[in-house]
Amino acid sequence: MMMPHRLALAGLLILAPLAAAATGIDRLALVTRHNPVIRAVDPDAPLTVGNGGFAFTADITGLQSFAELYQRRGVPVETLSRWCWVTDANPNHYTLADANKDFTLPDGRVLGFPTRASSPAGDWLRKNPRNHPLGQLALEWLKDDGSAFTPADIQEPEQTLDLWRGIITSRYKLGGVPVTVTAACAPDSDTVAVRLESALVAAGKLRVRLAFPRGHDLAVKNTPGLDWSHPETHTSRLFQPTQIEREVSGTKYYVSCDRELKPVAPHTFLLAGEAGKTVLEFTTRFTPAPLKFDLTTVADIFTASAAHWEKFWRDGAAVDFTGSTDPRAAQLEERIVLSRYLMAVQMAGDVPPQESGLTCSTWYGKHHTEMIWWHTAHFALWGNDALLERNLAWFQTQLPAARALAASRGLQGARWAKMTGPDLRESPGGNPLIVWNQPHLVYLAELLYRNSPTPATLARYGELVQDTADCLASMVHWNAAEKQYDLGPPLWIAQEIYDQATSRNPSFELAYWRWALGVAQQWRERAGRPRDAKWDHVIAHLAPVPQKDGKYVALGSNPDTFDNIDSRHDHPTMLAPLGVLPEAPGVDRATMERTLDAVLATWDWETKIWGWDYPMIAMTAARLNRPEVAVEILLRNGPNNVYLPNGHCPQRSDEAAVRSAKPGVPKREIAVYLPANGAFLSAVALMVAGWDGAPRAHPGLPADGTWTVRAEGLKPLP
Repeated sequence: MMMPHRLALAGLLILAPLAAAATGIDRLALVTRHNPVIRAVDPDAPLTVGNGGFAFTADITGLQSFAELYQRRGVPVETLSRWCWVTDANPNHYTLADANKDFTLPDGRVLGFPTRASSPAGDWLRKNPRNHPLGQLALEWLKDDGSAFTPADIQEPEQTLDLWRGIITSRYKLGGVPVTVTAACAPDSDTVAVRLESALVAAGKLRVRLAFPRGHDLAVKNTPGLDWSHPETHTSRLFQPTQIEREVSGTKYYVSCDRELKPVAPHTFLLAGEAGKTVLEFTTRFTPAPLKFDLTTVADIFTASAAHWEKFWRDGAAVDFTGSTDPRAAQLEERIVLSRYLMAVQMAGDVPPQESGLTCSTWYGKHHTEMIWWHTAHFALWGNDALLERNLAWFQTQLPAARALAASRGLQGARWAKMTGPDLRESPGGNPLIVWNQPHLVYLAELLYRNSPTPATLARYGELVQDTADCLASMVHWNAAEKQYDLGPPLWIAQEIYDQATSRNPSFELAYWRWALGVAQQWRERAGRPRDAKWDHVIAHLAPVPQKDGKYVALGSNPDTFDNIDSRHDHPTMLAPLGVLPEAPGVDRATMERTLDAVLATWDWETKIWGWDYPMIAMTAARLNRPEVAVEILLRNGPNNVYLPNGHCPQRSDEAAVRSAKPGVPKREIAVYLPANGAFLSAVALMVAGWDGAPRAHPGLPADGTWTVRAEGLKPLP
């Protein structure tokens, strides 16, 4: 018989876990223990505030005082939005057809695709429209000796990004005098609020400069510097004491301050404090039209930012590894928190994001639609459906343009352009031949439906799913000899190394086609509509996922993946059919396991491999019940998987080229690469929350007793 005190003890043991679950994760402690704290002039560690469609990045001064150093040595500090685009004059009236090259289709038709990127038309069309840097806020220190203000002048710096409030606080000394700069972004407008406090302000020795470049250096495709040349080619007109009208290549936008602006040079204005007052506070707002009302105060923006970010952290999902003894748990948790912040700050604007978000420019600011899954799928998995919905809203507005593109190529439905500005117009190059962007919208809509399985969700995204799937079914070609549907040519597969004119039947794309069409059929049935007979015929007769020697290969028409080392770089997407995609008919687990082993053992990691490849491989390992491999590859300190103190993941185009570079040559092509962070978050969701039919809780983490996992609100994948 159990004694009363033992009964009481047993009751406590039962209730203790329940009490812990009831109290939930301490979100404040979880987030703030990963606040970035920077104590040096580190060009790899600028910090950003933003609201999803607008962002301001600061160097160690709390503003953008050493922008050239940060751009040249690490991560640029810029002010960017997703609404400000410029377009140069087009006196030659270039159209996509001017960049066409003819390709022969399997049915014998000859069709032009705009792949000639280096032609005059191709060059203009790639660079236009392009994103435009809005302006630069920098600190000016008038030193007693008249010398220039340099990074060496920064004494005892300590800069913190308060993730819970979205506020950067920078403390340091100049000439032994303390300086504090606090900055935040309004959650509901493109406004930066700054509070500068120092005795140097009262003495008139410290002030702020607002300056406007011509744009980015167009000679550099990725991570360009700002172009300060030819000031006569753009205008910065002070038309009110507190408002500036900017015009660049026909684009106008406006900059408003709540303090008077003093013009001191072309495109340069000063904000100074009042004599005897140690504090200079101001707000700066960027808008596409003149501002007709008063700006929000600095204090109000700080308050709004704190409320916005607290809500973000409390409403979304969270994972806490407190108590874990595996040393990688702390690293994983930190990377989750920083990636969650960076993606929310930069990846939900009026136009879907570029790959460097709102930190700097890549590919002229163009959105690469094959990245939209990496950019946004995690939002639906981490409890931020509204941020995914904001991205899909743009695709919905572009349906007419996507239908027109499909019709121009003899396709049904809506064909999504790959590299595009705000108007969905394609950019010349290999882009028009890339197809793995096409099924993404079906997957993303399905994630939203899983979270909200209602008629309203079906009605909201049904047209997007229908038109996307119609195009999928019309992009394949009937092969009468093999009695199957083939995909391509022409085709540039996800592993971008094969001949575009002859490539046929890539593994990832075939599996994605079959799965997405099946999901689209489910959408029809959920809405009370019959299955589409053409889609079913394609699903039943699509070419099999190619394999050779018991392993999946990248491409059916050239199955040399594991025969030729030159075919084992770039993305190992032959793993994605069981990883990114759920287990489905046509994909064999044993074959995929052999493929995973071959990739791990023989892939050329020292050449071109990207930040999203590591999470992609981890997802395959997790679904194959190999959690130790999943964790190891996700956190591997390999090329293009190095995360900076601010959470960013820079990309080096080719490690072999880096090793042979001359001294002084920049080693990175892309200073920050947000698809890495987004893919990482999706992989963590799979590893922690699992997938439909997963064998156990937290299936992607080792069940060896070294991991203590608490998760709230995280959604499983299909």
